[in-house]
Amino acid sequence: ITPNAIQVFAPDGKVLSGTAKLSPDGHVVTARVSRLRRGSAFTVRWRVTGQDGHSPAGVYTFGIGVKAPPPFEAVGASGTTWKDDVARWGLFAALALVIGPLLFRLVILRGAVPPALEHRVHLLTTVATFSAINVGIAAFVIRASNALQLPFGDLIYGDLEPFAQKTRAGEAFLVMTFGLGTVAGLLLLAWVFDRLDLRWPALLLSIALASGLSFSGHQATEPNSSWLSEIADWLHLVAASVWVGGVVTLAFVVWPLAPRLRRRAFLGFSRIAVVLVGVMVLAGAYLALVRLPEVSDLWQTRYGQLLLVKSAIVFLALSWGGFHHTFVRPRLEAGEQPRVRPSLIGESTVAIVVLLVAAVLANGAPPPVKASGAPAASSLPAPR
Repeated sequence: ITPNAIQVFAPDGKVLSGTAKLSPDGHVVTARVSRLRRGSAFTVRWRVTGQDGHSPAGVYTFGIGVKAPPPFEAVGASGTTWKDDVARWGLFAALALVIGPLLFRLVILRGAVPPALEHRVHLLTTVATFSAINVGIAAFVIRASNALQLPFGDLIYGDLEPFAQKTRAGEAFLVMTFGLGTVAGLLLLAWVFDRLDLRWPALLLSIALASGLSFSGHQATEPNSSWLSEIADWLHLVAASVWVGGVVTLAFVVWPLAPRLRRRAFLGFSRIAVVLVGVMVLAGAYLALVRLPEVSDLWQTRYGQLLLVKSAIVFLALSWGGFHHTFVRPRLEAGEQPRVRPSLIGESTVAIVVLLVAAVLANGAPPPVKASGAPAASSLPAPR
């Protein structure tokens, strides 16, 4: 071991621990700690070298008279980076490509469809489910690495247990990973044995699992969060997933593979889209009111500015959809076959960009809000 095998940090980054020592039997490492004050939270970082040459390391937090912060917020943690944003974006997109096409096939295109379309729905939803599992794992490891502060080569030996079992995000990650594994199994069985009825439990389970992101995010962890904000965020996410996945299904599944179903698919999705837009707008407006204590936070804070950018892109996407509803729908109802696929691809692209901004927003820090009788939280500096 090294003299710094165990280090205990105060909230201001000062080291409170002495030299680490190895017990005579070689199984226990200890370090004397001083100046622990009641009413404060502390961070413990440890790292040892095994006989095989590997260097396991970890971090955890504890509090004296106060609740310990999650390990993601340990002293020295770097916070979220662009890697976290990309990973969450990928997770949002994968969930949308599971939920949207499944609902489209089961609700809008009930009954027999061309084999090519059926095959692509099977392929799209199955690949998207496995992508969601793998991207979710990557997102969790990336977020934990921000706190572990280990070189990439040593990250495989980092202790992830405190992150997985002691945080909302970790618990949600475990449930979503095992749950999505079940969804993948159902979709594979439906594909191999032509059991389309298995898609219903896969769809319902996917929608339920999406709540893991809502119940572990800002709407569940901020001081003024409530069950209502959690439910609103979940409905917002599900509605967006159905909308994005539905537009992608129209553009890349129905239009090129089933010309005879274009009219039915477009008109059916248009009816559902009205409800989806209503849910997204109402839930989004409520969440904005909850997360922004002052109206000026919209332009004075990065979170508010991102929310304005997201709102502008959503408005563009909804206007695009409104154009389709106003000008394309009547032509389809009249039996025409307008050349609309390029426009659908454009709307799909804008919808995916909306998910990117939503990912950055979800990883960002909203303006601090004081809970009743509690001081606003402050960030912890890096150790010195």
